[in-house]
Amino acid sequence: MAQSAAPAFKFIDLFAGVGGFHAALKALGGECVYAVEIDKAAAAVYERNWGHDPYGDITRDATDKVMNVPAHDVLVAGFPCQPFSKSGAQRGMDETRGTLYWNILKIIEKRKPKVVLLENVRNLAGPRHMHEWQVIIETLREQGYRVSETPAIFSPHLLPPERGGRPQVRERVFITATHNPTGLGDDLPVLPVALAGQQIDGWQPKTEWHLEDLLDDTHNIPGCNLSDSELLWIKAWNEWVETWYEATDGRRPPGFPIWADSWTDYDDVVMDFGFVPEYRDLMEQDETLPRWKAGHLAKNYALYDLHRPWIDKWADKYEVYTDAFPVSRRKLEWQAQGTPRLWDTVMHLRPSGIRAKAPNYLPALVAITQTSIVGPRERRLSPRETARLQGLPDTYDFGDQRPAATYKQMGNGVNVGVVWHIMREHVIRDEDVLKRTKAGRQILEAVWTAPLSPDERLARHKPALA
Repeated sequence: MAQSAAPAFKFIDLFAGVGGFHAALKALGGECVYAVEIDKAAAAVYERNWGHDPYGDITRDATDKVMNVPAHDVLVAGFPCQPFSKSGAQRGMDETRGTLYWNILKIIEKRKPKVVLLENVRNLAGPRHMHEWQVIIETLREQGYRVSETPAIFSPHLLPPERGGRPQVRERVFITATHNPTGLGDDLPVLPVALAGQQIDGWQPKTEWHLEDLLDDTHNIPGCNLSDSELLWIKAWNEWVETWYEATDGRRPPGFPIWADSWTDYDDVVMDFGFVPEYRDLMEQDETLPRWKAGHLAKNYALYDLHRPWIDKWADKYEVYTDAFPVSRRKLEWQAQGTPRLWDTVMHLRPSGIRAKAPNYLPALVAITQTSIVGPRERRLSPRETARLQGLPDTYDFGDQRPAATYKQMGNGVNVGVVWHIMREHVIRDEDVLKRTKAGRQILEAVWTAPLSPDERLARHKPALA
């Protein structure tokens, strides 16, 4: 990817992973002057693609006594959300000691970057972490930054593809701040740069996304194929779904967990009560039974009561109540609305059962054990497909590392299109402050002259060590 002789701005990339932030900021014309990543495998991928070895430890580079971080205009960090110390009643710096955010703050205190972009899991802005959230906001303000107290929450599936969006529900919280030492506009409320569920350009993700937009057109990708047992479980439940549609004149499968093990108790339960019990009956009989479980059991008893003949034939045919079906594979969580077949859905083999979703967009990428199974391909997502979901180009080079490492890195990574969008929205919000300094004007110019999506520029990416 071509880079201008004079960079538009300089940035540092903390907790860099394989370089999702780097991809967006370099495509905007920025130059990375420092990066740090403690995971060797991720650091190797970063260096392979960007020519910059980030392997290191921020707790040694940014402390009270050491500052091995050069001057820069933009600081980005997808920092780990470790529990913040709540000892004592003090506010400010002392409350953040012992956490990785404290090291970020030491850099901010020393270098005063013009723009700060921090990214974390949505839960950081939830009620259980209210204290941590307030500490971050207040310490940034103490350093002279304009920052919104309202969380900016966004996901790549909310962006249309022409703006760098991807079919993945991956809600993340962003804290975006601009150095504003004169306090310009401090008397006005600071709005977040994004809102949870916000529509962009009228984009309708539920109806307009489809995974076919990014999948390779092949069923056979080494390491992604399903085992014989997995094929058996899916084949069996696929037949259950198809038979359900036939038996109910096309009514979609129920939304509650379809729980095959509950049907083995049906005769005893009905004999005990003298009728098919509802959840209140079950809770009266067993006061320790949680309401949610009583509800699932009662609904499954009622379902079995109506459809027992064909369900029994199905269970016998596939030997559902044998070792061929572990307990976790005797439950189907149907979240695919009116999708006609299980093989037409996206599936996840979870400890709680097989979860099926419509094939429009995926839940957030996580560890390899939860890698999505794409029913129409009869395989798991490939490592390359997960990279596409994170907005990385097909030229992004992962070397010869094991697929498990790539899955992990993509599960921990930041989406490039979302970074691009958040950066743009931040610049729009804080234009009045940014235009007052040379560095701020350069950042403004870089963003304003960039396209709405990073994809075209990233398509020119060439790994530095290829």
